[in-house]
Amino acid sequence: MKITEVALTLFRWDGIPEIHYGPNIVTKAESILGLLAITTDDGLTGHSFLGSVNRAADRDGPSLIQHLKPVLLGQNPLDRERLNERLWSQARSTTVRAIGACDVALWDIAGKAANQPIHALLGSYRAGLPAYASSQALPSPQAYIDQAREYRERGVNAYKIHPPHPWREDIRVCEAVRRALGDEHVLMLDATWSYDYPTALRVGRAIERLGFHWYEDPLPERDLYNYVKLRQKLDVPILATELPFHGFADYAIWITEGATDYLRGDVAFKSGITTRIKTAHLAEAFAMNYEIHHGGNSLNNVANCHVAAALGKCEYSQVLLPDAANKFALIRDIEIDRDGMVHAPNGAGLGAEIDFKLIERNRLTVLR
Repeated sequence: MKITEVALTLFRWDGIPEIHYGPNIVTKAESILGLLAITTDDGLTGHSFLGSVNRAADRDGPSLIQHLKPVLLGQNPLDRERLNERLWSQARSTTVRAIGACDVALWDIAGKAANQPIHALLGSYRAGLPAYASSQALPSPQAYIDQAREYRERGVNAYKIHPPHPWREDIRVCEAVRRALGDEHVLMLDATWSYDYPTALRVGRAIERLGFHWYEDPLPERDLYNYVKLRQKLDVPILATELPFHGFADYAIWITEGATDYLRGDVAFKSGITTRIKTAHLAEAFAMNYEIHHGGNSLNNVANCHVAAALGKCEYSQVLLPDAANKFALIRDIEIDRDGMVHAPNGAGLGAEIDFKLIERNRLTVLR
């Protein structure tokens, strides 16, 4: 089997509401997604999505076609390890997101060739995993309380706060939600890299008293020195490594320096399923959780679920709110079941139902 074509269809994603997740994370009214299609001479096609609400696919798509397509043409798509190494050799000319899109599409081909879901190829560990609701920045403590209660009624017993900032207000929100939800509800705080060390320590001590489950990205993503100090001062687990964008080897220093309690990643920020599963097993070797970050688009989240279904040391799957605003171009998307669980599809490959008619209606151009 050989790869005969690599094409990227760019299409509009419009009607996106303005959403704040932190001081530097605000969505726009429209974006551009890319449907990557890697086709073989056996008639199989692997798909993935490129892009998100905050990162239009036309920013990464041209380098994918220019620098990664020549690497893939004529190759056996099942040689994923060798191809992943060759894709990474082009990292100075393209992006981690583009490499990730290619890798996910190659895994989709592998699953279709074997007539198995990707999680089965990885070695399935479980059928599904618990979801946690992950807030946007909201205008008042009561708005957070109402949202957390809404999802608790749907069976979701964990809630992550993206706080409003500044830090004193962040603590007030955390205190209010804990009082309202009670001691048994799992709460997390994601500060989106917004604090300096003294502020991170103050907030960390506050949520530690409140029994928070983890403390995510309190410091800028490259501030390794202060992450080490912070972790030494706090008992609440630190969850870092969502950023920076990097590959497998870049996680090592976070472990050797003792800078985080858990590792984190997704197929867009960490270049696909191949890197994700390696990193997850690295975490497992140190008895660390590897937690799932939202993938930025619907098909990436399907890929994320396949990886999570093959892991033992992954506690939750992130449902980024508002849920509907982060979904597009699948006929049937991942949904939370009545028990607060999410499940990877069991069809061959990714097993997702792509809405090809919607993509064609919104098509802008095809990069070849």
